[in-house]
Amino acid sequence: MASPSEARSRAPIRPPARPHAGGAVLRDLPRILGITPCLRLIGWLGRCAGEWIAVGVASLVSPSRGRRLRHDASRRRWARLVVVLGSLKGVFAKAGQFAAIRHDVLPPEATDALASLRDRVPPLPFARIRACVEAELGAPLERLFESFDARPLGAASVAQVHRARLHGGEWVAVKVQYPWLARSLPADLTLSRALLALLAGPDRSGKRRRVFDEFASGVREELDFEREARVAGEIAENLAGDEQIVVPRVVPSHSTSRVLTMQLVPGVPIDDAAGLARLGVEPARVLEVLGRAYARQVFVDGLFHADPHPGNLFVIDEAGAGERPRVLFVDFGLSRRLDPELRRELRHGIYAAMQRDVDAFIAAMQRLGTIAPGFEPGVRAAVEAMFARMRGGGGPLGFAGSDVLSLKDEAKALLQDTPGLVLPNDLLLYAKTMSYLFALGDALAPEVDLLAISLPHLLRFLAERD
Repeated sequence: MASPSEARSRAPIRPPARPHAGGAVLRDLPRILGITPCLRLIGWLGRCAGEWIAVGVASLVSPSRGRRLRHDASRRRWARLVVVLGSLKGVFAKAGQFAAIRHDVLPPEATDALASLRDRVPPLPFARIRACVEAELGAPLERLFESFDARPLGAASVAQVHRARLHGGEWVAVKVQYPWLARSLPADLTLSRALLALLAGPDRSGKRRRVFDEFASGVREELDFEREARVAGEIAENLAGDEQIVVPRVVPSHSTSRVLTMQLVPGVPIDDAAGLARLGVEPARVLEVLGRAYARQVFVDGLFHADPHPGNLFVIDEAGAGERPRVLFVDFGLSRRLDPELRRELRHGIYAAMQRDVDAFIAAMQRLGTIAPGFEPGVRAAVEAMFARMRGGGGPLGFAGSDVLSLKDEAKALLQDTPGLVLPNDLLLYAKTMSYLFALGDALAPEVDLLAISLPHLLRFLAERD
């Protein structure tokens, strides 16, 4: 098994040897041109329209029954959209996940439903995966690998992962991007923008355009596996001082912009209670490692793994895990680097929240351009009300780790109920990451105060000078 320092390898990734076969392109042409997703979305709209007509007729007969039917129809509309977006994978699944945190753009019933969209989808047939790997790496699969499992370890919205063995004997995980995604990106983004316009209504302030542009930029980054390899290497370097944190090593010779091969490390999912018990690992000790890792990434490095769900976090299955568990991070496609301006205003915002200083909080928001012209009085009133509801006195910062989840609900309500307020997507992704982390901690070992574990790095962050 490679040590964490070996994960720092940044050898250049080989470029694709040749384009995908023409037959594959023809097979994917309806998807590349946007025909397939367009037809599925039209089908969804047709079902919605038919149902709303039926509800309208029922309302004429019985208004009270019509109200009940309208509520049920709205719930089914969003549930069906979740199914459609998930089945389309790629940009559409990502758009749904992105929209679920945009409480400032979509109504609560939409964001609540879209939050159920999971990044797990039915896998592609192995023949298509084989063709993609061979086209990207420029050789038959048998020459590239000693063995390659046809059954995937997992399938997500942009890629699926297979277990394989190199000819030298090393076991690896091969992440293979769905073959149509790069070519279908322009059409998929156009359709996604139109869908957002339909769901969110008029864009008088330009908020929706700004939000969607941020989303499109993030998707392009996530489809670039060369970028993911660089991010994994940089995060590994940043965390190399902590021997209990492991990032798999990239295998550059078997990686391109659409195929990413990394060292396969045996592990137990972080939420697998039976697996952790078998290793003799206490969840509290795992959370201590996880808390240190994220505090370092967010408050010191400014570059963080932004998808801390149990499918991406493991405890390494090895002797001695019970005494000193090591935590494995995988899948760095969704990661973010906070730019200096955002880090500065985040620091000012945390100070203001600690002191319940409405003026300082509003000033930080204005410097980030998050308040539309003419909406400052309403935003100020909403922030004043939020600060009044926030509990104080817990912990050295004015609130304790147990308060973080309630702060999430406060922020969600602020975004939903306050016109003229729009936050940068990177800031929302940061907040979502921290929320997921604290929710995971609350589920695994509620007695562990992740905020207390993060305190040294947080204090260092707050002490930085502009």
